[in-house]
Amino acid sequence: MPPPPVPSGPRNGPTPQPPTSGLQIFHPTPPPPVTTPPATPVPPYGGPAGAPSPAGVAPSGAGSTVAPSGAGPTRGPWSVPLAVLLVLLGVFATGAGLGRTVGPLDWTDTPPQRPAADARTSPPPGSLPASRPVRLTVPAIRVAAPVAPVGQARDGSIDVPPLDRHHETGWYDRGPTPGEPGRAIIVGHVDSKDGPSVFYDLRKLKPGDRIEVTRDDRRVVVFRVDSVEFFDKSALPADRVYGDSGAPALRLITCGGQWTGGRTGYADNVVAFASLAETRSP
Repeated sequence: MPPPPVPSGPRNGPTPQPPTSGLQIFHPTPPPPVTTPPATPVPPYGGPAGAPSPAGVAPSGAGSTVAPSGAGPTRGPWSVPLAVLLVLLGVFATGAGLGRTVGPLDWTDTPPQRPAADARTSPPPGSLPASRPVRLTVPAIRVAAPVAPVGQARDGSIDVPPLDRHHETGWYDRGPTPGEPGRAIIVGHVDSKDGPSVFYDLRKLKPGDRIEVTRDDRRVVVFRVDSVEFFDKSALPADRVYGDSGAPALRLITCGGQWTGGRTGYADNVVAFASLAETRSP
């Protein structure tokens, strides 16, 4: 398409030319010349009186702010707008999240490391040494299932047992074991193409319901449900779910809410928060 015609007629000052490349924001008009010199000329750039101005810059009170042609390099009218534009683009790139962020279930490739044990810090009352869980029992929703360790999925989220074993649960092996200080995490499927799975009724738990975890050392750790809550998968409260310090606690997690399909599946996570009640030794 040909460019629009330029109106004829006189103009005040030189006609600014658009850049040959880049984004066009506006066409600046040079300011009118300064015609009233000060009583005592002030040397530019802090130099001594009578010193020559740098090339391309008229001294104060010379009667013009536009450098004569051929006097040296000058800053074009587009340099400042383009510089501002580049800064704004940088801010936008940062605000848009072009740098990778880590979400609540999206750990980095290097999992968080447990701090070294401090001999001066006593473990919380009732806590146990590490021993992996082997069986989970939740009488209120008739769950009695084996527990197998799971790690991270390829996308950085907590992995789950394979769908052909959807009646099993998975203990997140990068966190505490049940009974250790901190929050142990056990996950399970809500359903499959064959019907309900191990945590199908997790949402029905009520405060006070018992959860029992049998460990490999044959100890049984008993927890009491504090609450059952729904969270959008993009807004899981990591500070309440994860942690390897404090009193022993347990988090049971599955999917729930509305089915959205695709890679997301259900829109929400259902989390049962539970606190240590007692431990039984064999």
